[in-house]
Amino acid sequence: MTDDLRNGSAIPLLQLIPPSSQLHFETPSKRINDGDDLSFFLRSCAYADIMTWLLQLNRSMIPQRRPHDPSVVDTWPLKSPNINISPHVARLNKLIRSLDGLMDEAPPESGPRRFGNAAFRKWHRAVQEATPSLLRDALSDTVWGRAQGDADLISLNHEIAAYLLGSFGSPERLDYGTGHELSFLAFLACIWKLGGFSNADPGHEERGIVTAIIQPYLELVRKLILTYTLEPAGSHGVWGLDDHSFIPYVLGSAQYCAPIDHDSIKVPNEGSLLASPSPTRTAKNDSAEMYRDSNMYFSAIAFIFDVKKGPFWEHSPTLYDISGIKDGWAKINKGMIKMYNAEVLSKFPVVQHFPFGSLFRWEQDASAPVPAASPHMGSQPRPSKSPSSNNTTFPQPSTRAPWSGTVAPPSATPVTAAPRAATGSSSAANFARARAPPGPNR
Repeated sequence: MTDDLRNGSAIPLLQLIPPSSQLHFETPSKRINDGDDLSFFLRSCAYADIMTWLLQLNRSMIPQRRPHDPSVVDTWPLKSPNINISPHVARLNKLIRSLDGLMDEAPPESGPRRFGNAAFRKWHRAVQEATPSLLRDALSDTVWGRAQGDADLISLNHEIAAYLLGSFGSPERLDYGTGHELSFLAFLACIWKLGGFSNADPGHEERGIVTAIIQPYLELVRKLILTYTLEPAGSHGVWGLDDHSFIPYVLGSAQYCAPIDHDSIKVPNEGSLLASPSPTRTAKNDSAEMYRDSNMYFSAIAFIFDVKKGPFWEHSPTLYDISGIKDGWAKINKGMIKMYNAEVLSKFPVVQHFPFGSLFRWEQDASAPVPAASPHMGSQPRPSKSPSSNNTTFPQPSTRAPWSGTVAPPSATPVTAAPRAATGSSSAANFARARAPPGPNR
């Protein structure tokens, strides 16, 4: 992470790789094979970059007071005319729409099936074939100018493509989950690190990335899930936050946080944007429909209502519990970031397929703290070379209800300082309170 100075303010940003750096691009490869590897990942440069990037995007979506008139607050609903869409962002938006169009070439197969529709494999092959040319058109000359010769250009294309192709689900397992979503986050981070986005005032370009790239990506993924009946990948079942996604809950809660100053490096710990909908409304179908086109959190909730039937507290108890938070959207946002670290980045089944290359390096971050011991260390996969020497220090999913008081929640971590968030227990235990399901008369 670097404190990039723009407009005289120190905003934590993902560091751009200097143009003078001699990079040797490579196709990313799997490195996380056991619990010790996961422990190393959580102290790596790659982990620091991922968390910094997520916090950077998150901060950009928090409402801001205008510098010369603090009484006016700028907000960032989806499709807002106040969000600048740069040519760099627009080209990547076009890439997503092109991938959507390829679905016409792979209609779902008819007939009975137990799991996902095999036509998804045809769509994924079409995407794989189209990706090299789509990337060449979508990314700026600044990115391609980093390559030294034709061979290096091909290697660069392969390295970036690996994260894009990894972000749409598995054609082998016919599933999609938060590990694939993480791959898309990394894809965008690669482009940022190579200077492929505008280096405007803090937040300007990031808001375009969120609303015109990440949100269309999520919409495409939801279409893929519905069209090809993709299974949840690595789902916690009913105790998970969401069967498929996590990022929209982070960025969507940021949209309703209490406002911050334009040049502030801090984000609020509690409070909400004036006139924002109450978190309790996230458990209601009509409210989800009302706000799905303007807010990412409600958009994700609305998709749950599209695919699941029955009481919300029954099929989505963790989200229902979170809807009872009394301290506002900023409290929810802070908890979501901690939960993302614990439930996505710290879980072996999710990150085991994340690959590493020259842009996300398998190197230890010199500033990384030594992780604290965990009571769940025995639940990680053991190294094959020495089964008895597992020193893993991070937990795996608990089988208990997420709001049970049997496991202490992780310690609070400022989300604007170091990119590392504290790891700890799962799901809604990261939040302030549990919410009882409604009785028969509610």
